Amino acid sequence: MASLRVLVTGSTGFVGSALVPFLSASGHRVGRLIRTLPRKGKSEFQWGPETGFIDTSHLEGIDGVVHLAGENIASDRWTAEKKALIRNSRIDGTRLLSDAMAGLKQPPKVLVCASAIGYYGDRGDELLTEDSAAGTGFLAGVCREWEAATQSAEQKGIRVVHLRFGMVLSPTGGAMAKLLPPFKKGLGGVLGTGRQYVSWIALDDLVAVIAHALTTEALRGPINAVTPNPVTNREFTRTLGRLLGRFTIFPMPAAAAHLVFGELADELLLASQRVQPTRLLATGYDFRYPELEGALRHLLAT
Repeated sequence: MASLRVLVTGSTGFVGSALVPFLSASGHRVGRLIRTLPRKGKSEFQWGPETGFIDTSHLEGIDGVVHLAGENIASDRWTAEKKALIRNSRIDGTRLLSDAMAGLKQPPKVLVCASAIGYYGDRGDELLTEDSAAGTGFLAGVCREWEAATQSAEQKGIRVVHLRFGMVLSPTGGAMAKLLPPFKKGLGGVLGTGRQYVSWIALDDLVAVIAHALTTEALRGPINAVTPNPVTNREFTRTLGRLLGRFTIFPMPAAAAHLVFGELADELLLASQRVQPTRLLATGYDFRYPELEGALRHLLAT
């Protein structure tokens, strides 16, 4: 594989902090677009999505950009202010980056931009592919605008990939890091009916998928970044509990979840999305951890 010059936003986040060393270990030269000063190294460059500033001098002539930056959607209840941060941090930042790339004489060849399977909304047991229509709800609306914000880059001829992330599994962050403490205490249980589908991907696979998207010319547009084997919340709960050697007898009814988490519960915890990675499989991506039990055994080292 040829060495690429890649610039990453959101490099200190949950996914970015795993991606940067993965790309570096794969022989790529990685720079980071950061919001804070002073810079800690020559490979760090400044931008300010909130102010509309970006240092374009270091975008000229690089091979690819991976755009992961955005407000954490699960850190707090969704107040009006929080929802505005979630939306604006994704759409404004993506548009700023895309416009900057489109204005270059030598733009990057590819932009791999994070999105989410929230695009599909709550769809029950419907099997969803990249060709499925958008759903309804706050997250679906954000994802539609988020993906549309790359229009200027696409018009410039840049290959744009929208990676629709599912639940990313790792004990170091994301949903799993929040689930482990109560589950280890024997306080885990199904959420709502437990029949809602969870479409997931191990962090190890996700960083490999991002690298695959950078180097695979056939990939463009929406790509579902999930394994081919979604599970119900009930199955996920039982599998995690069994591997931890703990009971999972404390369910959280939908009404209780809504009371505790508000709208976040309806769209993240109780929504059902049974998603397939049709386009990844078509380009030959081989999942390291396609089955839930194998993935959890690896992540929990059991």
